[in-house]
Amino acid sequence: MPQIIALAILSIIVLYIIVSNIRVIPQSQSYVIERLGAYSESWGTGLHIKIPFVDRIASRVSLKERVVDFAPQPVITKDNVTMMIDTVVYYQITDPKLYTYGVENPLSAIENLTATTLRNIIGDLELDESLTSRDLINTQMRSILDEATDPWGIKVNRVELKNILPPKDIQEAMEKQMRAERERRESILRAEGQKRSSILIAEGEKISRILEAEAYRDARIKKAEGDSQAIVMVQSAYANGLEILLSKVPSDVFIPLKGLEALEKIADTPSTKLIIPSDLQSLAGLAASAAEILKK
Repeated sequence: MPQIIALAILSIIVLYIIVSNIRVIPQSQSYVIERLGAYSESWGTGLHIKIPFVDRIASRVSLKERVVDFAPQPVITKDNVTMMIDTVVYYQITDPKLYTYGVENPLSAIENLTATTLRNIIGDLELDESLTSRDLINTQMRSILDEATDPWGIKVNRVELKNILPPKDIQEAMEKQMRAERERRESILRAEGQKRSSILIAEGEKISRILEAEAYRDARIKKAEGDSQAIVMVQSAYANGLEILLSKVPSDVFIPLKGLEALEKIADTPSTKLIIPSDLQSLAGLAASAAEILKK
């Protein structure tokens, strides 16, 4: 009976040891395994069994991309201006073995390397260049850091300058300059707007005058056409009247009548002296005869 209990206890212990040494590695992680104190292998995603009392998990490494926001660092430009610049580094572990044994404190090493690289790059640039060359500085830093951290099993994917803070007096001068530039642009835009408005007003007045002139011309043309048509109608009516008169009154009567009308018009002029023809009475008789004919 004691032997059975001892065997059962031993079986439980062995089973516990076996189960406790089974490892399931999740996605995007890697385990660095040491065997008897020396590097053995790196476990990737899946099921693994560790040899009890021989293998040891030296480190658990995440293969995901990491983001580190470093505190602002004082840097001096080429023209001796001290600025505070903070950086953001995006990096990823590509070799768990090198990351585990390459450097004692990888994060601190990256921070110091970033600060040193930033000082070297900014030291070759003047203030204006430093403020306007963010993309160039980011590219140079990423290239230098990626090459320097390669022996540590680290790949630097991206470096960003988060804030660039010049001294307070320079900031105030820059703000005044920017304010003056904004006011200048506003003045230019306002002047251009007034210019365009004046041009539009002038063009509107020009078009209005052209339309008024065209309307006046059209009115004059219409009036002239109306007068012309009226004259034609009057003359046509007069011609029709003559035709009717000639058709009703004999020519030997009509002609003396027209002469009498002409004599009447001449007599209306105050300065005109008339010599009455001897046959005036006969002309009056002709007019009475013509009237009588027209009545019939």
